[in-house]
Amino acid sequence: MEISIKLAVRDWDFITPLVLGDVRSNRFNLELHRVNALENNLATDPRYDGGEMSLSRYAQSRARGDTSIVGIPYFIMRGFRQHCIITTAASPLTELRALAGKRIGMTGWQDSGNTWTRALLRREGVEIADAEWFVGRLSEDHPIQDRLNGFGRPGRISTAPGERPLVDLLREGALDAVFTPFMPAGFFEPGSGLRTLQPDCRAAEVAYFKEVGYMPGIHLLGLKPAIVAEHPWIPQALGALFAESSRVWMEKRMKYADTTPWILDEIRQSARDLPGNWNANGFKANERMLTDFCQELHAQEITSNLLNPAELFPGEAA
Repeated sequence: MEISIKLAVRDWDFITPLVLGDVRSNRFNLELHRVNALENNLATDPRYDGGEMSLSRYAQSRARGDTSIVGIPYFIMRGFRQHCIITTAASPLTELRALAGKRIGMTGWQDSGNTWTRALLRREGVEIADAEWFVGRLSEDHPIQDRLNGFGRPGRISTAPGERPLVDLLREGALDAVFTPFMPAGFFEPGSGLRTLQPDCRAAEVAYFKEVGYMPGIHLLGLKPAIVAEHPWIPQALGALFAESSRVWMEKRMKYADTTPWILDEIRQSARDLPGNWNANGFKANERMLTDFCQELHAQEITSNLLNPAELFPGEAA
């Protein structure tokens, strides 16, 4: 019987070998559907057998005893968060601890990335109660929707005033900083009036990696349990397939280096600053990262109970 798996994933560059068929499995057919935003509920979506999902939302579902998706410890999206904190060019703020007592905007309270970013502040002694938080859309072209998801706290965590874009509020001085996974349009242009909070984010991120030993996981792959029950080997095989696609893609980047003027220098710096296994997948390689994330979810009151990594991936931890 031919096995076919349909996944919904964002349009990451490293999935190109999978999309083109340069990397494939001889045990199953993989069909990737590239989406602009993550599906709200993969478990009930009849179009897909699984896909990319938020680590935070997956952990929350597990905390509620929901086993309608089986997570695979392959982190399709990882990222340091220091460069995701922006402010105005004229702001005097340059350190995370300086955000104590300030007004901070973000695009979603329970988001994995923002959970990690708040964790950075907590490492510097800035707790949730030490700032005023506003949640909303980043810019005018983003939709108005519920981004608090029940995590609002009167006088502490609120919807952005008038549902106005966070970038506008930042420029006007109504916010002191904004947490965002993606930079607003024009951010990198000279004279944008915006900058990252920390002047040397790269140095801060390298120092962070040396302290904790990982790059935070943001999104993972998930499958519907019926597929895993019928073919228990698929999660591991699927993770390996994505890993191979990423390896092939990086080899091509080193050969076809004209994508950007200094991509080879970026590859050189990454090799200098990080170990070769910085993006290793699998349960054991990410157990410390997952432990820290579970602790943050509980400390930030996103989950009422303290999870452990084995509860997130029971099949992997066995």
